Amino acid sequence: WSGSEKAPFRDPCSLPVPDLKQTLDTYLRCVKLLVPEAQFQKTKTIVDKFAKPGGVGEILQKKLLERREKTENWVYDYWLEDMYLNNRLALPVNSSPVLVFPKQSFRSREDSLRFAAHLILGVMEYKALLDARSLPPDYARGQQGGTELCMEQYYRLFTSYRRPGLKQDSLITQSSAGANKTQDPGHIIVACKNQFFALNLMEKSRRLNESDVLSQLLKISKMAENAEERLPPIGLLTSDGRTEWAQARDALLKDPVNRESLGVIEQCVCVVCLDEPTGVQPTDSNRALLMLHGGGHDQNGANRWYDKSMQFVVGADGVCGVVCEHSPFEGIVLVQCTEYLLKYMTGSPSKLSRGSSVTELPAPRRLPWKCSPQVQGMLASSAENLHRLVKNLDMEVFTFRAYGKEFIKKQKMSPDAYAQVALQLAFYRCNGRMVSTYESAATRRFREGRVDNIRSATPEALDFVKAMTDERASTQDSEKMERLKKAIDAQTDYTKMAITGMGIDNHLLGLREIAKELKMDTPDVFTDETYQLGHQFILSTSQVPTTVDMFCCYGPVVPNGYGACYNPQAEHILFCVSSFRECTATSSLVLVKALEQALMDMKDLCNKCHTGSREKGAAKPATPRNPCKSYGTFIAIIQVH
Repeated sequence: WSGSEKAPFRDPCSLPVPDLKQTLDTYLRCVKLLVPEAQFQKTKTIVDKFAKPGGVGEILQKKLLERREKTENWVYDYWLEDMYLNNRLALPVNSSPVLVFPKQSFRSREDSLRFAAHLILGVMEYKALLDARSLPPDYARGQQGGTELCMEQYYRLFTSYRRPGLKQDSLITQSSAGANKTQDPGHIIVACKNQFFALNLMEKSRRLNESDVLSQLLKISKMAENAEERLPPIGLLTSDGRTEWAQARDALLKDPVNRESLGVIEQCVCVVCLDEPTGVQPTDSNRALLMLHGGGHDQNGANRWYDKSMQFVVGADGVCGVVCEHSPFEGIVLVQCTEYLLKYMTGSPSKLSRGSSVTELPAPRRLPWKCSPQVQGMLASSAENLHRLVKNLDMEVFTFRAYGKEFIKKQKMSPDAYAQVALQLAFYRCNGRMVSTYESAATRRFREGRVDNIRSATPEALDFVKAMTDERASTQDSEKMERLKKAIDAQTDYTKMAITGMGIDNHLLGLREIAKELKMDTPDVFTDETYQLGHQFILSTSQVPTTVDMFCCYGPVVPNGYGACYNPQAEHILFCVSSFRECTATSSLVLVKALEQALMDMKDLCNKCHTGSREKGAAKPATPRNPCKSYGTFIAIIQVH
């Protein structure tokens, strides 16, 4: 892509529809390296037929351009349904990303409740900014920086709820009303010992202060201790597959008691999960696992309500973070909100001893449930399914400390593109091939913009990784360096293309969905095995940078794939790599070791080819090796277990 092509614009805020030929040419370029030559030629014939003048492609393109004239964002509904609402997999691990806070040192249960109370006050302050629509606008950074970005995702943080459906979920968003600062801030749901309590944030026409909130949390903690009043762990149902949860919800709704409890949860601001200690060593990887799935039904896996967009987890053992239902907003919005909250907590001292307290606050209400034998059976099934998910997830959180983004910038390279090329090299070393790769690219330059896909498995990246893995060592360092630069440039160009609305994935999705709306037979382009393969993202990647000490992670999106989230800092890069144990072809540890070697080899190459950038006292270049061979025994163990 040369960067010179432009689609017709209605106005600068409306997502463009890319040129059809441009998208199809780029599509062929992307899939060529994923399939055998004979299969590619078959795909090329199908694409050429689709693209011919007066053909199906032109008809669908014309309809897509008409749709653009009539909608805020022509792809938004298609994308939301395809990416999230039609997906039947369970939310934990498969869909919901998490942010893991630094390990907290709580001396007592009350200490953890003080932390939770302070956090809730931060939520109330941030929500007041959102309700008043007084949050300052975001501006694009990095590629094509300076553009003001659409802020609509922020207004869904505390107003959204994902309701399960038998075939398709619904994203319900309450109105985030005007600038009336005295309005009722609403209620939160507190989960404690698998019980759910409604905590009103206003009593007697006055907002609760921090002492009030702590008082209410102490009451909740005490109420949850009472084993005689404990109800079944209904939250488990929300951890199951979406169709299974929809069926269970239908069964619950038959009783008016359950209907009311579900309504109270759907309308809450957020969920605060007061977790029990797990006894697990709080390493980065273990804390990531506990955030992603709660450790299962016998730990904190039932102390959740996954449909709610924001769940703040405060563990008595100091394991804390946020679980996010992903359909209303992207990771960067979650990060911005959470960084505000953490800075609020460190920057504004706890106010437990100040301010008048509402006397004799009514106790928070435990939400009641009536469970039929049918629902009890569904709970048992959900517990078993969550247990399988917990046993299956393989997570490695790895901090690469040899260098960070400052070294990469000195090479005049994009840290994000550099990390993506390193991931391609690491995967190729372990598997001897390239696979369809997804990297999210924000399209918030446009109204209601969400993301498109940066396809990081480029021909230029393949040229580079082949040179780096050439065991005959026939490629000179200067040639390797040239190929690295070309791979970085290709990745950077594709990023520019995606963030300016010219990516191919949303465009192809739009064409496919328009064909459905027109009740056409599905065009061959979309039933072709190459298209199916090209949309199985073995590598699902995302850069989620933070300015405070926390990190983001998520699970793979296909059974034989990896989730790879990374956070480049000045002098280190943090990677969170996930995979499924049931797949013998994947191992998070093996990929992490290959990634470490790839990053070292790339640094050595840069140092050899740019002596001026070599740091004093830098280690001698390492001999490139295949890290996967060194871990053959480990792979054998993984396959056995």
